[in-house]
Amino acid sequence: MVFSSITFLFLFLPVVLVIYHLLFLPVSLKHKQSAVFRHLANLFLLCVSLIFYFWGEAWLVWIVIASTFVDFFCGLLISGALHKGRIEMLEESAPRTRVQRVGLIISVTSNLLFLGFFKYFNFGVDSFNALVPEALRLTDMMRITLPLGISFYTFQSMSYTIDVYRGHVKATRNLIDFACFVTLFPQLVAGPIVRYCDIAYQLVHRKMTSQLFASGVTRFVLGLGKKVLIANTVARAADNIFALSPDQLTSPQAWVATICYTIQIYYDFSGYSDMAIGLGRMFGFEFLENFNYPYISRSIQEFWRRWHISLSTWFRDYLYIPLGGNKKGEGRTYFNLITVFFLCGLWHGANWAYVTWGLYHGLFLVLERMGLRRLVERLPRVLQHVYTLLIVMVGWVLFATESFSQSIIILKSMAGFAPATASSLMLQDWLSRDVITAILYGAIFSAPVLVQVRAWVRRIAAHRPVCAGGYELLKGVALTLIFLLCSMSLASGTYNPFIYFRF
Repeated sequence: MVFSSITFLFLFLPVVLVIYHLLFLPVSLKHKQSAVFRHLANLFLLCVSLIFYFWGEAWLVWIVIASTFVDFFCGLLISGALHKGRIEMLEESAPRTRVQRVGLIISVTSNLLFLGFFKYFNFGVDSFNALVPEALRLTDMMRITLPLGISFYTFQSMSYTIDVYRGHVKATRNLIDFACFVTLFPQLVAGPIVRYCDIAYQLVHRKMTSQLFASGVTRFVLGLGKKVLIANTVARAADNIFALSPDQLTSPQAWVATICYTIQIYYDFSGYSDMAIGLGRMFGFEFLENFNYPYISRSIQEFWRRWHISLSTWFRDYLYIPLGGNKKGEGRTYFNLITVFFLCGLWHGANWAYVTWGLYHGLFLVLERMGLRRLVERLPRVLQHVYTLLIVMVGWVLFATESFSQSIIILKSMAGFAPATASSLMLQDWLSRDVITAILYGAIFSAPVLVQVRAWVRRIAAHRPVCAGGYELLKGVALTLIFLLCSMSLASGTYNPFIYFRF
């Protein structure tokens, strides 16, 4: 089940919201048994989250359940609850015992084994088959199914035990609350990667307000519009052009495909994150932002501070800094960056194209630290943006294509060395009016236009309160229109993939 589906929008979500808020109502009314009803609400969220995952993955739900149990008990082991009878908040500077180290090792190892086996087994089979004679190749019967969201929930669950071990968060004795954190359906399948320390307080003390719920609805509808009206529209053109045989690919078509994919992946993933954040607010949770207008960046360093923030900060805190970060000399810093982005590429998928994409970004981060950044900063601001967008777009070609050889063909075509100088399939076959409109809106709203509009309205409303009411009315009409257009598009059965569901 995906957020941008009729079943989710008009069946699953309304039913879950009604039952949840009936359970949570005594908490909002400050009933003397509020804590009990909050725990019931968490139990309900846990159950519906497992149903949500089971709907799409059936019995593969056992993986997320197993990961949850392992990390919950490892957290208790590290905190001392299993042998001391009480939970302790560890001091960061205090030495760790053998039992605590064993607890951390079990947690990290089990999560990486889950992730490694289910995500990279087929990759290993393909790599083996490519190296041996045909008679020795493994058959397709050896292949296994990749569980949706395994890259996200294993990182999320594993970060809990690491933070307990480091003394950054206190372990919990409540299995239901912890399982609710791991499986919470708004962010279970495609993030953002939520850390326990960020919502530990909310699990047991959150409050529901009409303002929070309304902001959640607004964020969800905007994310749905990003996904359905922009990402889905440009995706058709991008996928169709990337699927062309080399003898039909021209330079203009390669550029159109790359531009469309650049817009698609941002609006697809940031749209999902917006929907996840909006849904979280509807249930009383505040998740951290996952995107901050990455396409306005003026360097690759800045791009990675704005793109997929929950992943980049995860790698920074749990891998880059433990490796030594930038504290052990320039050479070690470059090695750490390349290592992190090699693993970042591998995290995205079991494919050498993803690894190449990760190393490509790691290389430019190293080059910027070596002096390229200083050269770029001397350029006019507009050329700094152009530099960053070109680097990112070339990277998206590596990311989007099935093989490295296909990436080379498209990149050569973009450089003016296309296999075909003319094609029976003209640009107008891909650039329909709706695709052109989606590209224009995608380009405009990849900048913080709405942020500027809201700031402008606030300044006016400070002197003319009637303008604030008019703005809210206009916003309500716009959100209703977006939701209706999305519903009509989904009801017609249009193209509706989610890029990050593959990870």
